[in-house]
Amino acid sequence: MTAMTSKASTAHKPLSALTKPDRLLSLDLLRGLTIGFMILVNNSGGAAAYWPLKHSEWNGFTPTDLVFPTFLFLVGISTVLSTASRLAHGATRQSLFLHTLRRAVILFLLGIVVNSFPFFHLHTMRFYGVLPRIAICYLIVATLYIFCPEWRSKAALAVAALVGYWLLMRFVPVPGYGTPAHEIPLLDRDANLAAWLDRHIFSASHLYERTRDPEGLLSTIPALATTLLGLLTGVWLRTSHTLARKARDIAVAGLSCVVLGGLWNLSFPINKKLWTSSYVLFAGGLSLLLLALAIWIVDVHRAKQTHPESARRPRLFTPLLVFGTNAITAYVFSELLASTIGNIHPHPGVNLQQSLYRSILSAVPDPAFASLLYSLGFVLICWLAAYPLYRQKIFIKI
Repeated sequence: MTAMTSKASTAHKPLSALTKPDRLLSLDLLRGLTIGFMILVNNSGGAAAYWPLKHSEWNGFTPTDLVFPTFLFLVGISTVLSTASRLAHGATRQSLFLHTLRRAVILFLLGIVVNSFPFFHLHTMRFYGVLPRIAICYLIVATLYIFCPEWRSKAALAVAALVGYWLLMRFVPVPGYGTPAHEIPLLDRDANLAAWLDRHIFSASHLYERTRDPEGLLSTIPALATTLLGLLTGVWLRTSHTLARKARDIAVAGLSCVVLGGLWNLSFPINKKLWTSSYVLFAGGLSLLLLALAIWIVDVHRAKQTHPESARRPRLFTPLLVFGTNAITAYVFSELLASTIGNIHPHPGVNLQQSLYRSILSAVPDPAFASLLYSLGFVLICWLAAYPLYRQKIFIKI
């Protein structure tokens, strides 16, 4: 963010503007869109899903690859806004750290539950995963911000994480294989440093893809940079500039990151499963552009309303807000529901998920469209489960 200054950490007027009741509605909407899309792509009826609804096989990028980094990006933003709000209401930094630690531990344990449900066999338990990665990134980034809110050190750390990860993956020899781009291909599926390290920490039964894990230990380094990008955006949102100025500069930053990520892709390919540095910049840039667009469409428009009653949340936003205001709850429910459906067998050798998909396929003989219908139905069930919480204004905070 080119216009960030030290005022970002001391301005009090923007703080009151971003806490209740005038919080940025765009953040909840973008979070809801992210969770809704995450549930959609995680629960396809079959392998024949449309390509935008599947992760890239290896190098490359699809819309689905934007989901997880956008959520981590939003975690970084929320860390700034919630920390500033709690400090303004009298919380101490020590109490905030304890709250952060407790929340991170709960998120990590929820990740273990989601990964292992319903059997919890220790010899196959997966300790990596979406929620564990969120927990680790949140704990580190939030702790850094609580005790040192100055933004320049966070920007430097993000750059160091991206460059450092590139150096490790590009120049450090992989034991038993050789040096990337010399004895072995750069970013080989199994002969890369991240995969090698994960295989030496856990046995194959604990890894998502047996020989590697997309949320492994080493790739958490660039994932921290994704979260730090969100934190820097949150710092910028707390400045005293107008919403229109904030949205414009966020869009400029987003476009810059997309270009830089695309250029870096030429020598260090965009790869979601390895969370490469080029992927961080490219996906982060798209997240910034989405946020800028959401602020322009929602918050800038609402700020121009003359009468407060005209600036209320339109019902059009309700579908996204149901997910956005209880994001972790909706995600955990979706994962537990998917595991339950996958472990119910109405017929020998056929689980309930397969049975439902085949029923749709018998009526809609297009495998990709049938898969989409199953996914949409699954999202609808999760939405209906979360809607009563939203209607009763129950927002589950971990």
